[in-house]
Amino acid sequence: MSILFVLLMFLLIMSISYFRGPRLQPAVKPALATGPQAPRIEREYGFEIPQGYCFHPGHTWVLKESPENARVGLDAFAADLLGTVDRVEVSGPNRWVRQGQRMVTLHGRGTSVVLLSPVEGVITEVNKDILEDPSLLSRDPYKDGWIAMVKAPDLAVNQKNLVQGSMVAPWMQNNVTRLNAMLAQLSPAMAQDGGVPLKGLFARITTDLQQKLVKEFFLS
Repeated sequence: MSILFVLLMFLLIMSISYFRGPRLQPAVKPALATGPQAPRIEREYGFEIPQGYCFHPGHTWVLKESPENARVGLDAFAADLLGTVDRVEVSGPNRWVRQGQRMVTLHGRGTSVVLLSPVEGVITEVNKDILEDPSLLSRDPYKDGWIAMVKAPDLAVNQKNLVQGSMVAPWMQNNVTRLNAMLAQLSPAMAQDGGVPLKGLFARITTDLQQKLVKEFFLS
């Protein structure tokens, strides 16, 4: 009888402890990021330079997301130069691209410009937002205007071939100097004293000059 009484008391105490004790809450999974974080911008040589970005000489950029994954986009110099883009064509997902190989074609104002991939790897995702609204390329080139995600096994090696860190601002300045020199020689009315390219400059020049600028700055 005493043993039964002890067992009943033990069960009663356990029941009270269960109902009074803290309940374990189910683990909450963190929300998945839908896009890149806004970059930290520093102003150098009159240019807004996103920190941590590497630049291809053909004016595309790459941002390391993980050891083998990178986000790719168009830099502000090219975005200002081209201005209005009506349509974007990107090599589809699961397509392997080499560093310096054709990756994107931008169409606008009766002309087309080919952009080269800044890294080598497999395209895993294309930014659907820029396909629906190409103006994002010029409005927000370093964040929402990104173009594609690439799985790049040799990303660290690829980055060694890109412009980065303290080299970016002088490189941008050199591009502006070259652009102004070409305009002064070929289209004096469009020449500038300095600063970033006049927005939409591409649409204001002749087709012949457009082709010369594409070859000089987009390497295509």
